[in-house]
Amino acid sequence: MTLSTLTWLFAAGFAIWYWWRAKAIKDYVLAAARDYCRRMDVLLLDDAVYLRGLWFKRDRQGRLRVWRRFLFDFTTTGEERYLGRVIMLGQQVEHIELEAHRFQ
Repeated sequence: MTLSTLTWLFAAGFAIWYWWRAKAIKDYVLAAARDYCRRMDVLLLDDAVYLRGLWFKRDRQGRLRVWRRFLFDFTTTGEERYLGRVIMLGQQVEHIELEAHRFQ
């Protein structure tokens, strides 16, 4: 094997690992958003969350972690769409919030 072949194998392996890990995190966030929407008596739309921010930040212990912001759509009446946000720091959901919305 040549060095370029090993480099390509490493890059392909890393890409597969990253995709698998990102999917696991997205599934975790989706479950958290579903649970939060159920508790807040709103309906999660499209059964999906969307990654809209990625950065590095320090946690409370000063360790560098990956910060992620996910967005999702929800409704209260079935007529209007509102925006919700999930903030993750490392492997933990830090915050979930819903836009101001109408109550049924």
